[in-house]
Amino acid sequence: MKLHEIIKQDIRYKEAVNACMNCGMCTSVCPAAEFSDYDPRILMNIVQTQDDSEIEKLLKSDFIWLCGQCMSCKTRCPRSNVPGLLINVLRRYSQELGYFTESRRGRQQYALNKVLNGNILNHGYCIVPQAVKPELHPEQGTVWEWIYRNAEEFYDRMGANLNKEGAGVLRKIDDDTMDELHKIFEETGANFLKDKIDEFSKKKAEELGYNTDENGMEQYFLDTYKGKI
Repeated sequence: MKLHEIIKQDIRYKEAVNACMNCGMCTSVCPAAEFSDYDPRILMNIVQTQDDSEIEKLLKSDFIWLCGQCMSCKTRCPRSNVPGLLINVLRRYSQELGYFTESRRGRQQYALNKVLNGNILNHGYCIVPQAVKPELHPEQGTVWEWIYRNAEEFYDRMGANLNKEGAGVLRKIDDDTMDELHKIFEETGANFLKDKIDEFSKKKAEELGYNTDENGMEQYFLDTYKGKI
């Protein structure tokens, strides 16, 4: 099946592409277009041409990873198109087909997958304080470094319930809820995409000369996280 036919099968495509006339309103209000090479009008035009070679280039490019998902395009389009939703469709198939490993920002999906999905599946939160390591987040500054090193004392003083049973902010999520989260990942296909990202990232790491053992993939993780490759 051709790429444009695969993409059209996604329900989000049907919600995103109605009758684009390439007016450029989406581009005029897009924050990502102002500060990067992203242009939702170009995105809509390429997909509507049904040119598989150009669509494949999109799936292999940095372009589809520049959208910040603010959905300003949805609010301003005179024909109710949603380029931001179409981006989600393209990202999904870029991951499923392994094309994401062909661009620097695409390869960062490996790091994002490990961090966010790891946090959710292991802790029940998208972000957990113990995962925001100062050496990986220098932008957080010296105050955060102190909080990180003195987490137990700090969060107790702030009234949080960090990693503890019971109610409260940052509490430990109970086992029944964690089981439900894991089932959601399985039923929605999130585990499938997570595994695809791992599979294709390992192949790309090997292609780039990394060892694919635990230490080698940890280095690949750090290099993709920091945007070095």
